[in-house]
Amino acid sequence: MKKYKHIVFDIDGTLLDTEQALLQSLHDTVMELLHEDMPESELKFALGIPGEVTLHRLGINDTLTANKKWNDYLLKYKSQIRLFTGIQDLLTSLKAERYSLGIVTSKTRNEFMADFAESSGLSDYFDVVVCAEDSARPKPSPDPLLAYLAISGIDACDALYIGDTIYDSQCARSAEVDFGLVLWSNADSMAIPAKYSFKKPSDIPLLLKGGRPRLIP
Repeated sequence: MKKYKHIVFDIDGTLLDTEQALLQSLHDTVMELLHEDMPESELKFALGIPGEVTLHRLGINDTLTANKKWNDYLLKYKSQIRLFTGIQDLLTSLKAERYSLGIVTSKTRNEFMADFAESSGLSDYFDVVVCAEDSARPKPSPDPLLAYLAISGIDACDALYIGDTIYDSQCARSAEVDFGLVLWSNADSMAIPAKYSFKKPSDIPLLLKGGRPRLIP
């Protein structure tokens, strides 16, 4: 198989199990601001896109204040956020194989620091981190991955982007970057278009060493 130089990760739903904390805190925010008891099934669209975009789609105009409230509510559920099993071993293995590691996330830089860097202690594994402020348009636009390629000085064929949502898939496809879909956060995501799919983190080194994780049309 082709040899990638950079392995690039989304965060929420890929490295961190944040789904319940994000949805419960968003539910609380909507309850306070819109006085609507929205079920989590109607809020799942928020997973994988910037908070400001989510709040705007919900009809909230003052997204700056609302996003602060959402982050405040998120602290209430912070104990539910954890690394998926096997992530640290995965990153250690990839570094040992001399891959450059990166992140492309819809989190702001402040959210990245608070939600991931400070709590996980894993930020030193990553050479380039692209956050919401670093591109003109968020995922599913290709802009975040194109920004990553420009910063890293690599071609699209040199990178593999790994994520869990349709937004990640669309971003990668538009940037002409190969996409790997993780299934450890949501097996129902199997319908999302991807070049590869991974049932567990250890499948990723297997692929890179020439193994055969399942391919998705």
